[in-house]
Amino acid sequence: MGERKVLNKYYPPNFDPSKLLRVRRPKNKQLKVRMMLPMSIRCNTCGNYIYKGTKLNSRKENVIGETYLGIQIFRFYFKCTKCSTEMAIKTDPQNSDYAVESGATRNFEPWRAEDEEVEKERWKRESEEMGDAMKSLENRTLDSKREMDILAALDEMKSMKSRHATVSVDSMLEALQRTAAEKEKKIEEEDEALIKSIFQKPKEFVRRISDDVFNDDEDLTRLLSGNGETSNDGLKRRKVSEDALTKARVMAHFCPRPRNQKTKQKETHNTTKAQFTNGPSLAQINPKP
Repeated sequence: MGERKVLNKYYPPNFDPSKLLRVRRPKNKQLKVRMMLPMSIRCNTCGNYIYKGTKLNSRKENVIGETYLGIQIFRFYFKCTKCSTEMAIKTDPQNSDYAVESGATRNFEPWRAEDEEVEKERWKRESEEMGDAMKSLENRTLDSKREMDILAALDEMKSMKSRHATVSVDSMLEALQRTAAEKEKKIEEEDEALIKSIFQKPKEFVRRISDDVFNDDEDLTRLLSGNGETSNDGLKRRKVSEDALTKARVMAHFCPRPRNQKTKQKETHNTTKAQFTNGPSLAQINPKP
């Protein structure tokens, strides 16, 4: 079966190639070729998208009068897969790409814009360096500096990688555990400091002021204004500090309040009771003339 697939043909010993007739072919003769679409395009007639890599039957011809540095440019004709409208593209050896001629529009490709920017920068630099030796020297100096920075960064990455390669799994776990323990201890210390700052304040005492010193809420408010808390229902329990309580006791001792009606009735009742219990005195029985 191998002899059926050979590519070479047999030439007899008496073969004379000069006797062959030369066939004149037109320069713009079209050839039928099978091709894959090198870009994504959109049909201008029906708006159909034809994506890169779509297989198409096309006709190829040479572009007469257009070359780039001696390189022949070719044109391809093919039809839309939806409306059968004819489209044409041609080769672009200057940019190593293809260009759409008619019947379609090329889709936007962001990497092409980046390549164009890079190409513009290159052409601009070449135009600046063409007649200026100092500019060329500066650009070469900047390039060498950039290369040195890149090499230094690569060396640093290599050294870091070598250091990481010497680290074992056990040491890494120990370091992580130690870090977690230190973090937990720090959080506990912060919590303890917060608790101490909240609870270590000047102590406040709750005292019950006796009824014989203060009989109404107005006097208590007058004496302890700003140092205690009074309730609306006239409760006798107040929250005061020791200084305020001492001040109230001193004022009650040295500045006795006038007796009210209730106190007078109580004293009269006690006097009458004592008289009935002990009996009349001698002065009352034998009064002097």
